[in-house]
Parts: sequence; C-alpha cells; structure tokens
Amino acid sequence: MITRRRVLRGLFGVTVALPFLETFAPRRASAGTGDVPPFAIFMRQANGVAQATGDEPEMFWPSETGALTAASMERDSDRAVSELKDHASKLIMLRGVDFAFKANGCGHSGGGNQCLTAARVSDQPAGNESLAMGESIDNRIATELNPAGVEPLTLYAGRMAGYINEVLSYRGPKQLRAAERNPVNAYQKLFGLADVDTEVQQSLAERRTSVNDLVRGEMRALMSRKDISKSDRERLQLHFESIRDLEVALACKLPEVQVAEMEAISPNVGKSENVEAVTRMQMDIIALAMACGVTRAATLQVGDGNDGTEYTIHGVRQKSYHKISHRIDSDGTSGPPIEGAQELHHQIDRIHARLFKHLLDRLSSYELGSGTLLDHGVAVWLNDNADKYHGFRKVPYILAGGAAGYLKTGQFVDVKITNNKLLNTIGAAVGCTNGQGGPLDDFGDESLEGGLVDPIIA
Repeated sequence: MITRRRVLRGLFGVTVALPFLETFAPRRASAGTGDVPPFAIFMRQANGVAQATGDEPEMFWPSETGALTAASMERDSDRAVSELKDHASKLIMLRGVDFAFKANGCGHSGGGNQCLTAARVSDQPAGNESLAMGESIDNRIATELNPAGVEPLTLYAGRMAGYINEVLSYRGPKQLRAAERNPVNAYQKLFGLADVDTEVQQSLAERRTSVNDLVRGEMRALMSRKDISKSDRERLQLHFESIRDLEVALACKLPEVQVAEMEAISPNVGKSENVEAVTRMQMDIIALAMACGVTRAATLQVGDGNDGTEYTIHGVRQKSYHKISHRIDSDGTSGPPIEGAQELHHQIDRIHARLFKHLLDRLSSYELGSGTLLDHGVAVWLNDNADKYHGFRKVPYILAGGAAGYLKTGQFVDVKITNNKLLNTIGAAVGCTNGQGGPLDDFGDESLEGGLVDPIIA
C-alpha cells in the first residue's frame, strides 16, 4: 500500500511511512498549501437519524441555519450534532440532500447502494442483495488521483450478520468492494507487516515492541539531520507516538480471543460492545494513512447494512439499533413499540457524533505548516437513510475540513439537491475533474442534473 511517500525501512522487511514533511517538499516560488494533497474520508452510519418528521420533534440538527460557532452549538446542546461543537468552524452541515432512485425491495440496501454512488439500484439482484449501478466517489478519487493500482482504504466496524454486509465502496456497476473489519489486519497492511514472517509478528506482540523499534536506526538518522525543521521534528515525534499508541490499543483492547470472536460474529453471537472501540481504532488507522499519503480516499462503515448493533446507553445494553430505528421490537414491519425509542435513537446519533469527533480530533492532531491535516482534507459523516421511516429525502451529510481552502466551512445550510451534486463537490474539492478537465460536475447516474453545491464552495 505504501507507494508514494517517503518511508523508513528496517529489520524483517518492515517499512514505516512518514508524514508529510516540509523539509522535503518541492521548493516553490510562492507560498502554497505545502505538499499535502487534499483527501476525502467517509464514515457511514445506518438507519437514519432522529430528525424532525411529521410526528417526532427535531433532535439532530441545529435550531437555526447559518454560521456555526462553538457557542451556537452549545446553546443547542439538546441536538445530537452539538457533540461536534469543538470543531464548529471546520464543519459544513447540509440538510435537504436526497437520493434520486427508489430501492428495489429494501430501503437499507437501496440507500447504501446510493450514498456514495448517486447511481441507480440494480433490478437483479434486488431486495437486500441489490447493488449500485455505478462506482462510488472514493473509487473515483483513488482511480484519478492515486498512483496506478492504489485503491481507497476500505474499512468496517461491527458485525457482519449476512443479511446486508458492506454497502459503501464500488469499483463500478455491481462491483462492491470488500471491507477490512479487523484493525490488526488493516494496520499490518498499512505498515508493511502483512508480508513479515508470522513468528516475527508474534515476537513483536509478545514483547510489546513497536515497528518503530525495527526502524530505529533510520529514525535516529532522520531526526538528527541538521536540515530538518523544528516543525518537521515535532511532526515526526507525534507520528511515531501515534504509531506506538495505535499498537498499544490494538494489543490491549483487541486480544486474539476477541479478534477471533469478531471474525466469527453472527446474528446470534455478536460483540456489540466492541463496535465503538473498533471504530476508533479504524479511524486512527485512517488518520495515519492520510498523514502518510498512503491513499487519497477512505471509507469506514459502522455496522452492517441494517445495523443490528446493541448499543449500551446510560449503562444499559439496548435492543438492536435496527429495531430502535423502526421504533418497534421487530426486524420486520410490525411489532410492539419500544418505549422511548426516539430518545434511544437520539443517543445512538450522539454516539456516532462522538465517533466522528474522534476522527476529527485525530486529523487535527497532525500539525502542518499551513494548518492541520483536517484543514487539508474533508471528512464526511453520512447515512444511508434519512429518519425513522428510512426514506431517501433529507438524508444527513455532515462535512468537516476545507480541503485546502476549497470548501466554505463553519455553516449549516438548507439545500434541495440530489446527492450527486454533493459528491461532485467533494470530488472537485480534492482535485477530481470532468471529461473536459474542469472541476468534477458529472459524477453519478447520467440522468441526473450535474453541477456543484455553490453555497459550500469558498
């Protein structure tokens, strides 16, 4: 996976990719954004959010559109998005994004088919097995902007019950990309450990040795160079500490027995209590990947297609999120009501908001010459449904990061668009183009009106 950034090479074939370093950036005649190319990260939540419907009050969005500040979001502390107040100036919240096409028998699958593709839903297969009839935006970004053969980072957190598993990333029509659900595997691929002898990996784990220790000679040589700037030295120190912290988390929070249990998970023996921890680990891996320039696009799916995670709220393990989102104690279309289901859904929205905040915190921890890593990319919290009715109107998308100044952040706007225009805008923000060489404006199904979302462009 490491193909385009500087790396340290050490014992047993281990490689450690380096973050972006100003010292080695090409000299420019005028100041620019440094050598950090814009990137896009997508975190998907399932089952809609607890936003206003005909019979339920608003519990998700801010109370007013317009500028977002920490103070304004604090005043809306009863809304789920208030969890992101620390990053208010970096946010773009969009209410009113629609999916263009009907589901063929399953709203969960049909929504997942469209959320990053803006493509039609397949007639065959249909129902819970339906597929997107086009590529996803992460694939377009990777294909156009990555070196040849470098795919988007495609990760997953939670159970795979089999009814609907992955929904996000498509190489092309009906070409659904598999996602890596085990953070250990994702980490090993990222740092070149996947091909290292298993005995060496086991020795590292038993001794709690970091890959940093295997490249220590080159690390010391790099840190002692006289031409390394103070900011680059600090960036390297943060990077190596992040690697070690991630390894400690993987070793301490996911022992082998739990990893084995997660890999064998089924609808009857799920480990819902691991979902949040695994999500944070996967986010840490994504942040490292972007800091190293491994890829320009990443997706993280939280929960399976009709997410049955049993979240713990106020110390009590609840019924499946899927049932809560429908407000009934059933995975079908009828059943007894779940008491306080809207409030439980709201609390699950808050959990996802806090998880998204963890990603933003990690991206913000990488200081660059012209802001943080978050400033140079865009992270997106999205959903494959809208609300408790699991419809395709007003599907929430929340963006963070200005993509090196392309996006106008710090605002909550109402729009009336199909999601292809938003995907165009994200693609254009990170550098994708249309067939004529202009900003990407024709992504998604060819029947849809093209264009960009002008209010969020700086």
